[in-house]
Amino acid sequence: MHTDIHLMGNPGANEKILSYNDVVLRQSDMDILSGPYFLNDQIIEFYFSYLSSCYPAQEILLVPPSIAFWIMNCPAVESLKDFVEPLHLPDKKLVIFPVNDNEDVCKAEAGSHWSLLAFERNANVFVHHDSNRGINDWHARRLYKAVVGYIGASDSASTASYLECTDSPQQVNGYDCGLYVTAIAKAICSWHNSGEDKEGDGMWFSSVKEQVTPSSVVEMRSDILSLIRSLIGHEVKPAPLQNEGMKD
Repeated sequence: MHTDIHLMGNPGANEKILSYNDVVLRQSDMDILSGPYFLNDQIIEFYFSYLSSCYPAQEILLVPPSIAFWIMNCPAVESLKDFVEPLHLPDKKLVIFPVNDNEDVCKAEAGSHWSLLAFERNANVFVHHDSNRGINDWHARRLYKAVVGYIGASDSASTASYLECTDSPQQVNGYDCGLYVTAIAKAICSWHNSGEDKEGDGMWFSSVKEQVTPSSVVEMRSDILSLIRSLIGHEVKPAPLQNEGMKD
């Protein structure tokens, strides 16, 4: 996968500092990562784009937050069909969606919680990972209902089921939900790429529990910050593709 990187000028709070693929980051995004703050759409979209560069297989799709939000809130079925078809969902074996609890389509970044919905084709299931006791379950189910009909073959509706992962790693504060989304997405992609048996009932659950801990999530905040700085410095170092783990 070709990665486009463009550097920006001297940054003020809202000035652009990096353009990575289709994602533009500003100094304010760096400020968010530097402190204990709730991640915004841009940071999650950036990290999903980076994971896509690390795992470039066409069978994996990490959906940007803005697209996931529109799928969940699109008012017209025909518009949704036109919007979803370019994603080529029937061709994907693994699809990861960020879920946000914002319900106001007129107000950007109005939500207060992130979670993750992942589709795995071999098991034919959507799994919802929520780091705050499943409070986004309604929103995740809404996204599932909106997209499930487009996951299967074009001539038939998908029979994929929905599963709330009740054993998902839990955040220990009120602002790290977005980091749990990025950490869980990384663990799932690593599991998918590892060559492990995809037919078993356990899927990626043990990998997520082992790799996503409160301490590894704290590290992820600084890791993403360091990644951005390295990209600004032209030091692009994609993560290892196999036996990838996160430090505790």
